[in-house]
Amino acid sequence: MPLIITALHALRFHLLPLATMTMVVSSMAVTPATNAATFNTEDVASHDHWQSMTLSLGGEQHYRAVETHSYSDATLSLNTSPGVCDLPWLEMRVTLEQQQGESRTVNLVPTRLRIDEQPVIDTMAEFITERGDDGFYTHFYLSDLEALIADMRQGEQLFLGFDQEEREPWYMTFSLQGADAAITRMLTQCEGTEYTTH
Repeated sequence: MPLIITALHALRFHLLPLATMTMVVSSMAVTPATNAATFNTEDVASHDHWQSMTLSLGGEQHYRAVETHSYSDATLSLNTSPGVCDLPWLEMRVTLEQQQGESRTVNLVPTRLRIDEQPVIDTMAEFITERGDDGFYTHFYLSDLEALIADMRQGEQLFLGFDQEEREPWYMTFSLQGADAAITRMLTQCEGTEYTTH
């Protein structure tokens, strides 16, 4: 945890220029803010190092495949929602020491993703905090998430590297053992909901 907290504090003071951030963010799809409210977790199933589940709040539902094995204070998840099951989003959550006082974008940083020995994917990651939430969220902007998901379903590990300008990059590694089953169940549940509501 100290490494993650140090990384958060270090990144907080190295924001990209607003014009650059606006240009990048405006060209990306907006991801639903399921982290902004406390959702009920239902129908949880375990798949080796991964889990699949339903998140619900009132009439709103989302489906998640999540890896909680590699770190005690961080998770990597793939999420989707009825109506847009073909547009999942990748998110990482790190638990902070206290609830945050405001919702804000902490930073937007160059990031590298790699699955096993596949080619490195260069992208951007947005670091976000939510008011009243003790999570530090990372949303990844990916142009070919479909290919990444296919690799996740067949791979063993997902490697992340976050640039910190003059500091050493911040690296994390997540297990993909069970990801295929968790992702399959997540998508099946989402598509089943779409079918029953039409």
